[in-house]
Amino acid sequence: MHGHEHHHEKEHCCGCDHAHDHGGIRRDILIIAISAVLLAAVWIITEKVSGMKSWLILLLFLVPYLIAGFETLKEAAEKLLRGRLLEEDFLMAIASIGAICVGEYPEAVAVMLFYRIGECFERYAVGRSRSSIAELMDIRPDYACIEQGGELKHVDPAKVRLGTVITVSPGERIPLDGVVMDGSSTIDTSALTGESMPREVGVGQSVISGCVNLTGVLKVRVTSSFKESTVSKVLELVEHSASRKSRQEALITRFARIYTPVVVGLAVVLAVVPSIITGEWMEWIRRALTFLVVSCPCALVVSVPLTFFGGLGGASRHGILIKGSNYLEALAQASTVVMDKTGTVTEGSFSVTGVEPIGISSADLITLAAAAESYSNHPIAYSLRRACQQMPDSKLITNVREIPGRGVEANVCGRRVLVGNAALMTSNGIKPRSTDHHNSVVHVAADGIYGGYIIIDDRVKEGAKEAVEELYELGIEKTVMLTGDTDATGRAVGNALGVNDVMTELLPGDKVTAVEELLRGKHTGTLVFVGDGVNDAPVLARSDVGVAMGVLGSDAAIEAADVVLMDDDIRKLPLALRICKRTVRIAKQNIWFSLAVKFVIMLLGALGIVGMGVAVFGDVGVLILAILNASRALISK
Repeated sequence: MHGHEHHHEKEHCCGCDHAHDHGGIRRDILIIAISAVLLAAVWIITEKVSGMKSWLILLLFLVPYLIAGFETLKEAAEKLLRGRLLEEDFLMAIASIGAICVGEYPEAVAVMLFYRIGECFERYAVGRSRSSIAELMDIRPDYACIEQGGELKHVDPAKVRLGTVITVSPGERIPLDGVVMDGSSTIDTSALTGESMPREVGVGQSVISGCVNLTGVLKVRVTSSFKESTVSKVLELVEHSASRKSRQEALITRFARIYTPVVVGLAVVLAVVPSIITGEWMEWIRRALTFLVVSCPCALVVSVPLTFFGGLGGASRHGILIKGSNYLEALAQASTVVMDKTGTVTEGSFSVTGVEPIGISSADLITLAAAAESYSNHPIAYSLRRACQQMPDSKLITNVREIPGRGVEANVCGRRVLVGNAALMTSNGIKPRSTDHHNSVVHVAADGIYGGYIIIDDRVKEGAKEAVEELYELGIEKTVMLTGDTDATGRAVGNALGVNDVMTELLPGDKVTAVEELLRGKHTGTLVFVGDGVNDAPVLARSDVGVAMGVLGSDAAIEAADVVLMDDDIRKLPLALRICKRTVRIAKQNIWFSLAVKFVIMLLGALGIVGMGVAVFGDVGVLILAILNASRALISK
């Protein structure tokens, strides 16, 4: 179909300039307006002036007909020469020429005029869908600034070598992934993540291409080539997303290949057989032309791909990159969601979540523990130091001794401090307080006196519980959390989230086995695995739909996953599910509405109850309504 082909042509140039589209729409509107005015003028003249020659009437109607339909006739002729019959523009040309042959001049012009209106709506709707993708295309950097001879020079990012230090001034887009060597600033990541809140960056922190530097000058050492940078990976993903078709799109394409020849054959039969029987050739040819006009499946072959393209674009505005319509459709059918724990539903880093002091203030308890752990690289030691408000002078921390498997001993401000597990306390004749916490518990004693304990945990992400609840509201039947943690710790987090099942003490290979068992056990829908994209590539690949989140700069995750959430907000998962379900629902609405209206009008046209005017609505009118409905997929809620 012409519209379908035209649509895909547009899909593959989503990164180009859109001025041509806007010019095309303005030109279409001008042609439509001129044709409509001329059609009205000619119709009034032929109605008011009596005795006009038939050849003159034909000549007058040919003027608006050719203005409105010249491009359609031209394309139909070109396809005819290439042997491509039974396509939309060719059918419209045959129908309108047939209408002229039987003397239905106004109807012939109307067919071409309304067909042009339909194309204009299609161009506008596709342009809107492309613009949402084009917003993401704007992340492509134009240049990188390198200092040469005391001056900043603009160079092609693709020519910058690894290890080069580039300068990013306020207002400029970061052209390449790298590490900040000098300066501090806030950066806008909204083009990639959909989040409006800027992020603070400083020396030693990584920055990624595609983000905008807002406040300070940054000196960045390049850590990846332009081809391997985040911005290039994302652009490649988006540009190829339209090539992976959903089952509905593939079904419509196959349907059109069968449907069109069948209805054309029926139109020929309708024109010939009853005419032979009744002898009323003009009447049955008129009915066949009406049947032919309404039979074009353009509403289907345009609106369904357009709906999915709109859904992909709407999702991308929220930092949700779906690699194709097939994955969008699969995500919409999800019934089981499996989540990795660390980094997905939890923060992925330890922090102090509780303090239980005995005979000492909470601040002093944390200060003693942090000081004793000041030389340790353990994540728990780091969390203690981060929670300490005022660390003692390093000179006052002496005789630090790590005790493997138990903790640390040190002199802090002249006091002998023990920090570690219950076994450390007991071995030193100190009775620790018992606790039923399943998280990491650090006991503290000073000069042989027990001072209390500090609870350290990998905190559940804000909004994670609400995200799980929303998944149930969206029709998810089962949620499962996978973790390598102990059973007690894993189940504590699972209960806090409200998931159906928790699988604990799993090695990376065990997670693949667990997903395979869940795949065998599910009865409906698809299984979605959600991971943080760091070590989850095998599980992402094994699931029906792999969703990687928080993967800014992670090439492996972008490659392995089917859906990429560009930040680490688990609440984006139900949002993605909602967008996908809504997109599929709109596509189905267009399919059933288009087929129902067309079949009814085709039947009425064959019976002679309706004429060419209603047939034009059945084709172009339904196309316009379907396109307008498809455009709703862009509005992600």
